Amino acid sequence: MPSTDKKQWKRDTLDPSVKKFPERREKFQTDSGLNIDPIYSPEDLQAQGLDYDNDLGYPGEYPYTRGVQPNTYRGRVWTMRQYSGYGSAAETNERFRYLLDQGQTGLSIAFDLPTQIGYDSDHLLAKGEVGKVGVPICSLVDMETLFDGIPMDKVSTSMTINATASLLLCFYIVAARKQGVSEDQISGTVQNDILKEYIARGTYAYPPRPSMRLVIDVFKYCAENVPKWNTISISGYHMREAGATAVQELAFTFANAIAYVEQALAAGLKIDDFGPRLSFFFVAQNNLFEEVAKFRAARRMWARTMKERFDAKDPPSMMLRFHTQTAGVSLTAQQPDNNLIRCTIQALSAILGGSQSLHVNSRDEALALPSEDSVQLSLRTQQILAFESGVSDVVDPLGGSYYIESLTNELEAKALDYIKRIDDMGGSVAAIEQGFQVREIGDSAYTHRQEVESGDRTIVGVNRFTTKEPPIEGLMRVNEEAARAQIERLEKVRKERDGGKVKAALERLEQVAQTDENTVPAILECVENHCTLGEISQVFRGVFGEQDGTLSF
Repeated sequence: MPSTDKKQWKRDTLDPSVKKFPERREKFQTDSGLNIDPIYSPEDLQAQGLDYDNDLGYPGEYPYTRGVQPNTYRGRVWTMRQYSGYGSAAETNERFRYLLDQGQTGLSIAFDLPTQIGYDSDHLLAKGEVGKVGVPICSLVDMETLFDGIPMDKVSTSMTINATASLLLCFYIVAARKQGVSEDQISGTVQNDILKEYIARGTYAYPPRPSMRLVIDVFKYCAENVPKWNTISISGYHMREAGATAVQELAFTFANAIAYVEQALAAGLKIDDFGPRLSFFFVAQNNLFEEVAKFRAARRMWARTMKERFDAKDPPSMMLRFHTQTAGVSLTAQQPDNNLIRCTIQALSAILGGSQSLHVNSRDEALALPSEDSVQLSLRTQQILAFESGVSDVVDPLGGSYYIESLTNELEAKALDYIKRIDDMGGSVAAIEQGFQVREIGDSAYTHRQEVESGDRTIVGVNRFTTKEPPIEGLMRVNEEAARAQIERLEKVRKERDGGKVKAALERLEQVAQTDENTVPAILECVENHCTLGEISQVFRGVFGEQDGTLSF
């Protein structure tokens, strides 16, 4: 290097006479708008207050910037958990078993929209939505069918469900019991993150405050009865999909996490009783290095939050464990094969960032539900990265990179600034009441859209390098007969069950919902007696009220 410091290097190297290449941006920035210098050095880290030699530490050591386990993927590669669900419980069971046969190591259930917001498949508002974007689960019979032939003590299951999270967890518990599997043997995660629904996703059913109560009821029940279950997956994914930057994804996710912890503590739980079972869900976007830095910053932020803000003593309470999904919003209908490359880069960022679990989207998802061939190719993407690329051979392979460490520090600092603003508003719930997160995400989404439309941001195949192409063939379509068959099965359940026991169980649930008693045991009783998801949800609607599109708390 021709000089002794960064400033001199830049003066010597960045000669104004150097030819400008029109295909590159004049201003280099990350997707969050952080400026990117042409080179990074120890001086950048010193300016951020980091002692490069002494502050990085090692994987498995607080504050876990470099990973929560000392050996990470050298001990075991991440869980390959492809997100699946469509048509009917039987069809989804077939897809699950296919993926397990292909080497998938964990299940992830996509539920259809009626199930997500608490309606049975024959409800008027469910018309046209049954089985379209996930599997319909109306009764215990559906959950049993979903796991027919799949040993529930051997497979870890993630359920993307929020408003009706406690209900689906109870369906899962009772279905496991019917297999002879006890509560202390099942493992998995229920998303159960209702706050982000009011910010970005919209599949809520009840007002926020009683919804928060249902979240904490799951915390309490699982702390005592389901020790291997992650009681929440606090999600930044959906906020990022709605247009948030990486900084906002970190900030809003952890602001929500703080709200859940505070609510649990107020309910009498001890931080180290439930802290180790909190988990997170992040997106992996296209900007490889920013995403790697984001994951590293997230671990450090959470460790410090739990130790310094909540006085956690148990190291597992401070260890951020997270699932990652590649970015659905980045998939394009134009030139869909390009999505294979996008998803590979995104998956690589999650792996380099130390994700414990990963779903890779499929090439055709901008056009339809993924076909069997597409989901196999997505799983093969993970397997090639795991077993052929070498990226799993060393822990935190990018740790110590001046650029990565600088980005990690900057992302953390800017996210903490956001969290302070939210704290000053009274916390995440108060900020949601004021529409703060929604406005901030909306502004970021608008800026992104302007950049795409102006050409300042390149989307290959969309606003540059476009081609005329024939319609893609072989797209998967959900059989319309599936909805009719689902309604017939539901009618059969209602006809064959004991109506007196159903009535008694629902009345018991209503009584419990009107008190401070934990609702989970009463929900379990309803499930055991074949009450439907819609019937249970309707009890809660009657007691709690129903949340419409406005955020009146």
